[in-house]
Amino acid sequence: MGCSVAEGAPGTAGSGQPTRAADVLLPTAGMEFDYQIGEGYTPPEGVRAVSRDREDEPAPGLYNVCYVNAFQTQPGALSWWQDTHPGLLLRDDDGELIIDEGWDEVLLDTSTAARRTELAEIVGGWIDGCAESGFQAVEPDNLDSFERSQGKLTEEHNAAFAGTLAARAHSAGLAIGQKNTTDLLDRHDEIGFDFAVTEECAQFDECGAYADAYDDRVFAIEYEGEGDVDFGEACSAWGDRISLVLRDLDVLPAGEKGYVRRTC
Repeated sequence: MGCSVAEGAPGTAGSGQPTRAADVLLPTAGMEFDYQIGEGYTPPEGVRAVSRDREDEPAPGLYNVCYVNAFQTQPGALSWWQDTHPGLLLRDDDGELIIDEGWDEVLLDTSTAARRTELAEIVGGWIDGCAESGFQAVEPDNLDSFERSQGKLTEEHNAAFAGTLAARAHSAGLAIGQKNTTDLLDRHDEIGFDFAVTEECAQFDECGAYADAYDDRVFAIEYEGEGDVDFGEACSAWGDRISLVLRDLDVLPAGEKGYVRRTC
């Protein structure tokens, strides 16, 4: 699917890098962005790129990033996983599910090649669905689940799974974004990521690392009331390089009480 607001990626990456499909479209550095993973709504004037949940529809005429929870269960989806793929849910030594308490999401088990292959069939199907719906890119969330795994997962496990997802995305004609996780930033070429989606990079002094790694092709979300760095400060530091937006923590749709959106 063509899109006038993005750059074409080369058909073959440089030495040591994964091959990418010739029709993958990269976002343009600095394009105005809106984070709509809570629910899609009419993009504000001037917006040229949005990220929306995989079950939502892309915004016509914009660069659309498809949100996929690739390393943890979505809220409300645990029973489906337990009924259909219980062996893919990460458990501790007592057999109890390991949960991301912040979002009440169970971690998926990427610890073996067999489990990663099985997971890739599921998540890969979602990625194919993003392409069929008309998205230009995919954003696989919770790449950093190893940090919450009680030592059951490693960076290597998640990097291997991310590489499989990158290949699947490219074969479907989609670019793929690294979601957070500076621990894996030095491996982004090896994995196959094309751009970054970061949360609170200004708060954690990480925006520069992402900007340098991805030639400023960074969608950065700051959250209202979170952290000590004022959004104006973030804009002064990074607003002329990367796509920076302030949202409410629940990423509510426009018109709902609590909705927040500001740009630089």
